[in-house]
Amino acid sequence: MDFSKDLNEVQLRAVQETEGAALVIAGAGSGKTRVLTYRIAQLLANGVKPYNILALTFTNKASREMKSRIDALLGNNVSSQLWMGTFHSIFSSILRIEAEHLGYTSDFTIYDAQDSRNMIKSIIKEMNLDDKVYNKSGVAARISLAKNNLLTADRYAAKREILAEDTASKRPELASIYKKYVERCKASNVMDFDDLLLNMNILFRDFPEILEKYREKFNYILVDEYQDTNYAQYLIVKRLSEKHQNICVVGDDAQSIYSFRGARIENILNFKNDYPAYRLYKLEQNYRSTVTIVNAANSIIHKNEHQIHKNVFSRNETGEPIKVLRSASDRDEATTISQEIKRLILYNKLQYSSFAVLYRTNDQSRVLEEAFRHQNIPYKVYGAKSFYQRAEIKNILAYLRLSINNFDEEALLKIINIPKRSIGETTITKLVQYAREVGEPVWGVIESIEFRQDLGLSASTVNKLVTFRNMILDFSEKAVENSVKEVVPYIYDISGLKRELSGDDSPEGISRKENVVELLNSVEQFADEAYHNGEPDRLTNFIASIQLMTDQDDDNGDESNFVTLMTVHSAKGLEFDNVFISGLEEDLFPNAASLYDARQVEEERRLFYVAVTRAGKRLYLSYALSRFRSGQSANMRPSRFIAEIPSEYKSSGETGYVQPKYVGQRTTPGRMVTPKRVEPQVQFPPHTKIPNIDLSNLRLLTIDEVRLGMTVLHPSFGTGTVIELEGFGTGKKARVSFNGNGVRLLMLKYAKLYVN
Repeated sequence: MDFSKDLNEVQLRAVQETEGAALVIAGAGSGKTRVLTYRIAQLLANGVKPYNILALTFTNKASREMKSRIDALLGNNVSSQLWMGTFHSIFSSILRIEAEHLGYTSDFTIYDAQDSRNMIKSIIKEMNLDDKVYNKSGVAARISLAKNNLLTADRYAAKREILAEDTASKRPELASIYKKYVERCKASNVMDFDDLLLNMNILFRDFPEILEKYREKFNYILVDEYQDTNYAQYLIVKRLSEKHQNICVVGDDAQSIYSFRGARIENILNFKNDYPAYRLYKLEQNYRSTVTIVNAANSIIHKNEHQIHKNVFSRNETGEPIKVLRSASDRDEATTISQEIKRLILYNKLQYSSFAVLYRTNDQSRVLEEAFRHQNIPYKVYGAKSFYQRAEIKNILAYLRLSINNFDEEALLKIINIPKRSIGETTITKLVQYAREVGEPVWGVIESIEFRQDLGLSASTVNKLVTFRNMILDFSEKAVENSVKEVVPYIYDISGLKRELSGDDSPEGISRKENVVELLNSVEQFADEAYHNGEPDRLTNFIASIQLMTDQDDDNGDESNFVTLMTVHSAKGLEFDNVFISGLEEDLFPNAASLYDARQVEEERRLFYVAVTRAGKRLYLSYALSRFRSGQSANMRPSRFIAEIPSEYKSSGETGYVQPKYVGQRTTPGRMVTPKRVEPQVQFPPHTKIPNIDLSNLRLLTIDEVRLGMTVLHPSFGTGTVIELEGFGTGKKARVSFNGNGVRLLMLKYAKLYVN
């Protein structure tokens, strides 16, 4: 096929040269998805069978987009035959096929993070451990880290240095918790997300014939966002590619920002060592952003030592200079951003949906939300509570999970008395304790509850458990025989959940019913798509599709006109015409935890690079001189990252903004000393008393009359010069340098400034 009209020269070579190992370094906005898509289309056009191609992504959204593009290029719905999807979805499919080798059944269910934490919480309680010391989230993170480094519970317990770390952190029982957690998951026929990676490695390690089967099957392997792979993912890909060596990885080391999740930038930096005969392709033309934004981004990332050097360029318009916004406080910052958005929409006829406000931490959204509500700006907080985490949806999903895997203990304990069927906490506690004593799953006990006289349950309670058990077995039978669009409404009705919700006509109840309708709509959509793609439309497949959703897949695709608020981590892969990066202050962005480790500072800089390159046309960098943190107002300093952008790319109209200079920076291995800096005076000096002034001969200025450089008089602070103006309308502020009273930021709506 001739793709020359659709691709630039480097993209075309990366698409056409399909044999051997290839590393595609794709700068921000350079069309990496296009290259992956067209390379797969080229392979198919060359006669490669679709089922011999393995394409791994990090989001379902990315794989859906690529499948759609491939079908548009080639037709015939060929993408449905590809092994294309997220790491977790592809590996879960393989694990279901090979489940018996690892002691699971093919209908195992997958725990999300909340399910895992709930199980860990119950284990901590059973072991009579202090849940403040053994915090469930901290323990879950420790277990996750171990699994991503391929440390099984037995290996974890055998490593003396790890046990010493746990003892030093006053959590010597972590190894025991890990072991019990693994045993409990296995008994429940459950894997968590990390198990999907760990168990794939165990499968390939312990069953070489299975590894050889998949090596033979996957003649061509493609990996998206390779810089985000962790050790477990890296090892699986390396093992699978060893036979044919036809591997193409696409990524950008400059956008490696997930080390906290276990991602290793070394995987992409060391690709040349794993595949010495590799070809390198650098996609350096940015199609998204203005020349100004691209050049500024380059100036930022070039300061990192550990990188694959490239020179990203843009042939778009030069664009507007980057604007730096300085505010007195975080509240003022939020007001300034909201007013600037209003101004741009009014004067440039823009849509709210073309704006995004990015921040380093989730808690920064609060003051922004307050300001947006005050200004009547519609907004959406990206990454807020997922649809599938809502209580009424979680209840239905628990019934569905239990119907396909009766041993799913978290699902069982969640809904055994929802809706209320008089199976109380006392009964549930007895069931759990008895199951632990006899070494059986809780469902195993319920399965034969009529014969468990030693449990000491009343005949009435036993009858209720029998009724519940028979209902679940009925659901399981229906799930095997019928389409998901018949099974889910049936379970929703017969379980009693529908009846319980139908009687609640409060606003909250109406909202819950609407959410259930949306879930039923998604069931219909799943069944229709499965039919169209020739795939099974069974409940097992539907549940798997939900359990394997990623953060970005939580977005419901609503195209309403609102401003997007999100963390920079969540923004990766997205783009907006107009971007505000708020909270650009030392100890916040870069994060305080990174400042004593040069490598972590480099990751913070990569994170800033990602934020900058989300912008297409306009970019604002915003910081505050004070911010409410940990219950009190703290003085803040401008982020070093602002200073790293040359002044030629920033607005020269930032009156009063003095660029901070960083001097005397020293680094030692593994340590970075916070640099000394020369910057504007931001702390107020002691107040100097001003003699009483006769104001009768002076004229009070209106908001619009205050001008830059004007000499003014304030009743309390005396004579001063206006050195900076910011904001608009009634939110306009003036920074005034007063003789003997320092620099003050005044809200002109309330300040009384006079002239002779």
